[in-house]
Amino acid sequence: MTAKPQPTADLERQLGAFDATMIIVGNIIGMGIFTTTGFIAEVLPHPLLMLSVWIVGGLLTLCGALTYAELGAAIPRAGGEYVYLREAYGPLMGFLNGWTYFLVSNPGSIAVMSVALVAYAQSFVPGISMQSLLISFEVVGWEFKVTSGQFLSIVVVGIFSVINYLGVRSGSWVQNLLTLIKLAAILAFAGLGFILGNGNWSNFHSSSQGHTPSVLLAPWSLAMISVFFSYTGWFTSTYVASEIKDPEKNIPHSIIYGTLIVMVLYTLINGAYIYAIPADRMRGMISVAESAAAVLFGETTSKYVSAAIVVSVLGAINSVILTAPRIYYAMAKDGLFFQAAARVHPVFKTPANSIVLQGFWSAVLVLSGTFGQLLTYTTVAMLAFSVLTGTAVLVLRKTQPSLPRPFHVPGYPWVPVVFIVSYMLILANILFSRPREALAGIGIVFLGIPAYFFWSRKKT
Repeated sequence: MTAKPQPTADLERQLGAFDATMIIVGNIIGMGIFTTTGFIAEVLPHPLLMLSVWIVGGLLTLCGALTYAELGAAIPRAGGEYVYLREAYGPLMGFLNGWTYFLVSNPGSIAVMSVALVAYAQSFVPGISMQSLLISFEVVGWEFKVTSGQFLSIVVVGIFSVINYLGVRSGSWVQNLLTLIKLAAILAFAGLGFILGNGNWSNFHSSSQGHTPSVLLAPWSLAMISVFFSYTGWFTSTYVASEIKDPEKNIPHSIIYGTLIVMVLYTLINGAYIYAIPADRMRGMISVAESAAAVLFGETTSKYVSAAIVVSVLGAINSVILTAPRIYYAMAKDGLFFQAAARVHPVFKTPANSIVLQGFWSAVLVLSGTFGQLLTYTTVAMLAFSVLTGTAVLVLRKTQPSLPRPFHVPGYPWVPVVFIVSYMLILANILFSRPREALAGIGIVFLGIPAYFFWSRKKT
C-alpha cells in the first residue's frame, strides 16, 4: 500500500453475477431482521398478517428492483442513484443525492452498525462497552473521551476499509464469505426450528377475528414501514457497476435475484419466530431471535444467535464500505467533489482516497455519538431519492428514447408506478408523523446546494 494513487488509473470489471448478488444480499440482511419483528408484533399482533407484511413488502421491493434493473443495465457506470438522477434531472439533483449519502447516510449507517456490533460482541469480549472509558485527552480546549466500545467500532471500520482498499476482489471475497455464512445461519435457524424445534403450530392461528379490514389497515401500514427499511440496500450493486463484468446482464440479475433470496429468507425466519413465540407475547421484544432460539433449541443457543448476528452485521458493514465510495468517486470524476476522490489506485484498482475519506468520516461520527439522530433525519431524503430514481425510468423513456436498454421493466409503466406510489405513501406517513425530523433531513439536503455551486464554479 506504498504506491500513491494516480488519476490515470481506472476501475476494472472484476466482479461476476454471484459477487454482485452477494453484495445485495449482504447489504440488505443486517441486524433489522433479528430485531424488528417485535415492533411489528406490537402494532400488528396477528401472525398471518405479520407474515403478510414481509411478503407484500418483498413484492413491492421487487417492483423497485425491476425498475432499478432497467437503469443499471442502461447506464452501467459507478455511482448508482447519483448517475441516474444526474441523467434524468441534471447534475444538481445527482449531487444532492451523493452529498446526502456521503455526509450522513453511508458513514452514519457504518457507524450505527459498528456500534451495534459492540452490544453483541460483549458476549465474546467481556469488558467491551460504549460506557467503558478507554482514554481521555484534550485538543485546543476540547475534551475528547474514547470508550472501549468506540475503539472497537473504529477498529472494525478500519479493518474493512483496508480490505476494500486492497482491491475490489478482496472486498468481494470477504463479502461472499460473510454472506454465505449468514445465509446458512438463517436457513439452519428456520429449517431446524421447524423440524426439530420445540415450537407450536397453533401460534399461527390468527387472533384477528372480529376486526374488519379497515380497522387493521392502519396498523398494517405502520408495520410496513419497518419492513421496507429491513429491505433497504436492494440496489447497492449499481454503485459498483463499473466493476461488474457483463453489466447489462449481471446488474439486473443481481438486483432481482438478491431481492428474491432475501424475501424468501425473511418469510422463513419470521415464520420460525412465530412458530416459537405467539404473536401477542412478541410485542415490543427487541431480542426476538435470541428469545425464539431459546424456545426452539434451549437457553444455551443464545450465544450462537449472537454470533450469527455479529457475522450478519459485519457483512452489512463490509458491503457499505465496498460499494459507497464509488458514489463519491463518480461525483469527483464529474468535478463535483474533492478531486482526490476521483483517483484510482494504480495497483489495487480501487477508489482508494474515497475509501479512506469514508472510513475517516465514519470514525468521526462514531466518536461524536450523533450518527443515530443524523441517520433518522435523512430517512425522508433517502425515500425521496428512491422515488425520484423510480420516476427517472419514466423520465428517461421520454427524454432519451434512443438510450440502449438491454433490460426493460416488465409490466411497464405499472411496475415502476406501484413502486413509486408505495414509497410515496411511506414518505407521506413519515412527513406527517415526524415533521421535525423530516424538516431537519430536508435541511441537510439543502446544505448541499451551496456546496454544489462551490464545486461547480471550481470546475468551471
